[in-house]
Amino acid sequence: MALIVQKYGGSSVADSEKVKNVARRVIKTKEQGNDLVVVVSAPGDMTDNLIKLVREITDSPPAREMDMLLATGEQHSIALLAMAIHAQGYDAISFTGPQAGIITDNIHSKARIKDVQAGRITAELAKGKIVIVAGFQGMTEDNSITTLSRGGSDTSAVALAAGLDAEMCEIYTDVDGVFTADPRVVPEAEKLDVISYDEMLELASLGAKVLNARAVEYAKKYDVPLHVRSSFNETPGTLVGKEVENMEGVSVRGVAHDNSQAKISIFGVPDKPGIAYRIFEAVGSAEISVDMIVQGIGRDGKANISFTIAKTDLEKTLQIVQKIGAELGVADIIADEKIAKVSVVGIGMKSHHSVAAKMFAALAEKNINVQMISTSEIKLSCVIDENDAEIAVRAVHNKFIGSE
Repeated sequence: MALIVQKYGGSSVADSEKVKNVARRVIKTKEQGNDLVVVVSAPGDMTDNLIKLVREITDSPPAREMDMLLATGEQHSIALLAMAIHAQGYDAISFTGPQAGIITDNIHSKARIKDVQAGRITAELAKGKIVIVAGFQGMTEDNSITTLSRGGSDTSAVALAAGLDAEMCEIYTDVDGVFTADPRVVPEAEKLDVISYDEMLELASLGAKVLNARAVEYAKKYDVPLHVRSSFNETPGTLVGKEVENMEGVSVRGVAHDNSQAKISIFGVPDKPGIAYRIFEAVGSAEISVDMIVQGIGRDGKANISFTIAKTDLEKTLQIVQKIGAELGVADIIADEKIAKVSVVGIGMKSHHSVAAKMFAALAEKNINVQMISTSEIKLSCVIDENDAEIAVRAVHNKFIGSE
């Protein structure tokens, strides 16, 4: 008998018929002799609708109360799914994240899981019950409800799989698996049968929405096998696991794009030690994550610094940078929300030459200007104008995937 953790996203439980469909899939897995823990997200657009309601009331909601509200979305799903399973003749019990023993730090809306105290879950599994757990949420050590970052139900599922030593963590979504690009942008994108943790982590962090980046990081750390598949058919999906030798045969495994970032450029920064630290220490202390950074040397002892952050952090970041800029006497600060990041990812990039030249050629052929560049051993990213994003993705995908 295997222990399996399954996770179903909001689109999979968006209405009563879909909840019943998930219940049937869960029961089928149970009938195969498995112990089963099921993690679910809030139904459909409920989380977005709750956020919209908040904005009708205040522009500055207390973070603790925001988490208290958003955590209710998943409670709808767990109760309804447990009821649907009961209606089909099987025993199930639902738990919120705190009831399931998911312990987090105290950073509201972006909490990180510190521990999984799964004793209550294992006790119910021993009784033969299917355990349903609310994703995206946990509890601090002083009993405050927290939520993880968006897409955090994936992380909840992987953390539970690690804590329970599950044989497999199955991530059910509205697509058939992990594709070489977003099929809505590149219709000829191919489904991957297998992908390494490192490749999946890069793709997830670079804009591929099929898996949460933190979940992949957690899975790699605790060696949790992932199976990404559709909740609407029985087609095998994509297995995410350890790197194997033949993965290096292909230079690029996938193309990702991200329209959720903004760029801040600071002109006329004093070119001397400690200035960059002063800027980014202040940004980091505000719990703002910086992605790409480019510094160029200007004239007369001045430099220009550009960096990208999430659009949702733009206003907060600008306030910080403008304050420091005034103290430093910089020439100008410009924010640009109309950017996109296009990236190629592949373990094979370590052993294949001219990946950068090939990507730049694809963009040049479409007359697309590159604003910023970032590289690692297995990825290459370019910041471009957001209006060129989809054209760029198709061009780059055709240049690499279409020719291999």
